[in-house]
Amino acid sequence: MIINSLTTKQVVIRIIAIVSLVEFLVMSVFAVIDNDVNPFVIATVDIILLAALSTPLIFFLVITPFVKARDDALDQLSYQAITDPLTKLSNRRSIYTKLETFMASAVRHKFRGAIFLLDLDGFKFINDAYGHDSGDAVLVEIANRLRSRVRVDEVVGRLGGDEFILVINHLDANGDINRNMVSHIGEELVTLLSQPVYFNDKKLPISVSIGVRVFGHDEIDVGSAIKDADIAMYRAKVAGKGQCVVFEG
Repeated sequence: MIINSLTTKQVVIRIIAIVSLVEFLVMSVFAVIDNDVNPFVIATVDIILLAALSTPLIFFLVITPFVKARDDALDQLSYQAITDPLTKLSNRRSIYTKLETFMASAVRHKFRGAIFLLDLDGFKFINDAYGHDSGDAVLVEIANRLRSRVRVDEVVGRLGGDEFILVINHLDANGDINRNMVSHIGEELVTLLSQPVYFNDKKLPISVSIGVRVFGHDEIDVGSAIKDADIAMYRAKVAGKGQCVVFEG
């Protein structure tokens, strides 16, 4: 927008130009009516014009763009604080905050949710063999696939490296968790995320191991719940990778 690009000096020049133009027009009218224009009239017109035009012009040309630029900068900082810069998913900080709310609500209202902790298999090989650009492409593609299956009441994020997290907030309303249902969701995720990624005419093989921690039936903090999911995910890798394991304490 042109107004946003104006400097203070340019704004002042425009205000003076507008005031001068309007004053010229007013004085021309007075000159037609009365050839002898009183200096007091000129001074009065100047004061009225400056009061009437300068304040709103300064507000709209200087103050408004400044406030908008400040608000845009604050919005951008807030977005960056909760977003992973590469994948544009929620970052660790944002996930932990949302998960605290989900878990407290689950205990209070007696429903179940689940944390799916996902770790890519063979990601280091892709970075080493094809380069970090290919590795980044894989991370972005995995993020897009996860984003495509997330519902309104679910959250997906990147915890760091090649580790992602999916939080399903409402598995059921009765508190009666169906283990087979959780396993089925995990298997669907394994199938979805284990499809090869194509980048720069290269086929990049990838698979994922998933650990699941159900919450809502016990009071547990976020860190401990994610640690349990991590234990289950490690068991999935030990069992052969490319599969889902539900945590059992």
